[in-house]
Amino acid sequence: MARRQRRYSPELKAEVVKAVLEGGLSFTEAARDFDVVPQTVHNWVSAEKKKRDQSQPAGGREAELERRVAELERENAFLKKAAAFFAKEQR
Repeated sequence: MARRQRRYSPELKAEVVKAVLEGGLSFTEAARDFDVVPQTVHNWVSAEKKKRDQSQPAGGREAELERRVAELERENAFLKKAAAFFAKEQR
């Protein structure tokens, strides 16, 4: 049985991608909010990231990577604190 493929407007795609990349929504949250399949959201975001990577100059890419490293370091510090808190609670 063939699947019916839905067509989405470029405006909707841009809005969904912006909600994920700039709004901090997960693929699943964005899919639910915009009534789209999560895999579709993932595909749109991946395509946009690839497009941005190709169009960014080398320095822009480096700045983006540094920003991402800083974000991951903050998340890692938070998770370490949370793990210590819950380990203390179990004792």
